Amino acid sequence: MLPQPLLRGRRLLFGSAGMILLLTGRLAPLAAWVAPRPSPALRNYLPQAFASLSSYSRAPFSASTRPDRRRIKGHARSRLFSSSTPGVSSPALETLRAAIGRKGDEIRGLKSGGADKTALQPLISELLDLKAQFEDVAGVPYDPPKAGGGKKHGAKNGGKQKTKLAAGDADEEEGVMKQHADRSSLVITPRDENYSQWYLDVIAAADLVDQSPVKGCMVIKPYGMALWDALRDELDKRIKANGAQNAYFPLFIPRSFLSKEAEHVEGFAKECAVVTHHRLCVDPAGGPGLVPDPSAQLEEPLIVRPTSETMIWNMFGKWITSHRDLPLKINQWANVVRWELRTRPFLRSSEFLWQEGHTAHASREEAVGYARDQLDLYGNVCRDMLALPVVKGVKSASERFAGAEETFTIEALMQNGWALQSGTSHFLGQNFARAFDVDFQTAEGTRELVWATSWGVSTRLIGALVMTHSDDKGLVLPPSVAPVQVVVVPILKGAGSEEDDRTTAFMNTVASALRTQNVRVHVDNRANMRPGAKYFEWERKGVPIRLEIGPRDAAAGVVTLARRTGGAKETIPAGNTFGHVIQNELEACQSYLLEEAEKRVASHTYRLDAYVEMKERLAEGGREDIGFFLAPWKDDAVNEAAIKEDCRATIRCYPLDLNADPDRVQARKCFYSGEPATHIALFARAY
Repeated sequence: MLPQPLLRGRRLLFGSAGMILLLTGRLAPLAAWVAPRPSPALRNYLPQAFASLSSYSRAPFSASTRPDRRRIKGHARSRLFSSSTPGVSSPALETLRAAIGRKGDEIRGLKSGGADKTALQPLISELLDLKAQFEDVAGVPYDPPKAGGGKKHGAKNGGKQKTKLAAGDADEEEGVMKQHADRSSLVITPRDENYSQWYLDVIAAADLVDQSPVKGCMVIKPYGMALWDALRDELDKRIKANGAQNAYFPLFIPRSFLSKEAEHVEGFAKECAVVTHHRLCVDPAGGPGLVPDPSAQLEEPLIVRPTSETMIWNMFGKWITSHRDLPLKINQWANVVRWELRTRPFLRSSEFLWQEGHTAHASREEAVGYARDQLDLYGNVCRDMLALPVVKGVKSASERFAGAEETFTIEALMQNGWALQSGTSHFLGQNFARAFDVDFQTAEGTRELVWATSWGVSTRLIGALVMTHSDDKGLVLPPSVAPVQVVVVPILKGAGSEEDDRTTAFMNTVASALRTQNVRVHVDNRANMRPGAKYFEWERKGVPIRLEIGPRDAAAGVVTLARRTGGAKETIPAGNTFGHVIQNELEACQSYLLEEAEKRVASHTYRLDAYVEMKERLAEGGREDIGFFLAPWKDDAVNEAAIKEDCRATIRCYPLDLNADPDRVQARKCFYSGEPATHIALFARAY
């Protein structure tokens, strides 16, 4: 609840005293709680001080930290954002009223001309977005001009709004889905307006994460966790099929372990969280709260796991003595901590979930082969589960994992033309075996150091999923990973009628038929929400298929099918082949999303011979100008750093397929230095 002085004196935020506090940052958290992010229309009219709040709302995790608007009760919200509030001028409301009127006139004109519902739907969506913006500005719903003696248009029975509930009602409910949606929903910023904010808005609207009390750490909510569970289950199955076994290792690592591998400690030192005491006590100096007990200081500080190579290789030294113990293949599902300064949900956070695999082998060839196999496994899971095409390659020396001899990577291209490293597999050589004295007796009786790999993917893949397929309406999920593949929405009268009973019975039959085909189906029978609001919610959550069932559908033995990827609705008979029809729809959706992603990668991959071409495209900055840049390159760390400094592009990898023929590569000239090339390099800006 807002402090009473703020409620009583709504000018406080914008008065001179409030302005001073706002600019010093002291009111920023409160101000962001009151006004998470002004709508575009509102932003045009707010004074400079209030507009500056948007910089706070775009801080890391801003979308997920914005409060549910249900917390801002109607009275307080109305007073803070009413048209008489200083900083929210009446021209803003008049502009929105005029836009709503024009859009309504356009829709009515098309209706009178016989336009079908498919053509009208985008315009209706725009109209409802405008009305939502109006409510954001005014603090009250849009109230259309009264007609017919003050009664609302379409209202009967003493002014009560008529509710359409018979089926065949699905199309009419579609037209007003946003109007009846939960008004606490966040507005999704268009991708072309602000891609970073769009990403945050999508994951917030889909209810994937929330902010935790610990800076830089996220709470993964059930729907977001269901995505990770589906991905984890498939990965776990394939990892085990490739010979690895699951184990678990301590969260805490002695500091001395991290120091044993010089490159490794240098790579992670700045990201480590350190435990120095094992107990708290009341402040001996009489201060408030608890402090570390001076008598409980650890003999050796412990590092909170940033990765587990050092701990696992300490254990491998105990477990490996003979060639008969090899290969040893261990996988761990765990959380890790890397203290990040700039965080973004799923993409980069101080704590995240991942899978890390570690193996020991008797030969270099076997270890390199296994690292490549794991890379292929990751690429296949991305393609099969996430409909995410990736480029497989090897990192340059500058981008290599700390302590590795080679780092293999899969790189994905997001809709804004930026790359996202989506998984890595490392050939560690004998570095960790040497550091931890892990050797084995060969069949010939000699002793040799083992050869090592490590490989992992994390919840970052969920970020890749969101940014690859989602649109301005919200999340879009491939069926293979979707927690709910089909949502069934009944359209009932709500009076306990026989028609409702028949509709419910038919709906349950439909759901059962889908479950027998192993379809993940959810029946949304919430009585406190209209069908249109449900459509809106499940659209934002990316459910691939929605089935709408009303009394007339039940009587005819059919369902109305709507696809998250768009297109006209279809009426489908719910007969003996119904389950197979839906399975085919899901497979078609999966294929469509993969094909669209592949087309985007192909159309945004540019083959260059001169550095200036890449620099000019990156300078343009538009989504149509940037992407993957393939160019002949002479491996040179100094030039690589110069390019990163000049245009913020980095070598994402040397694609494996394009570097398979060294003679062909070396016949070309480096696009930067003009010297004979050593690789074909894939450049991009990256997360």
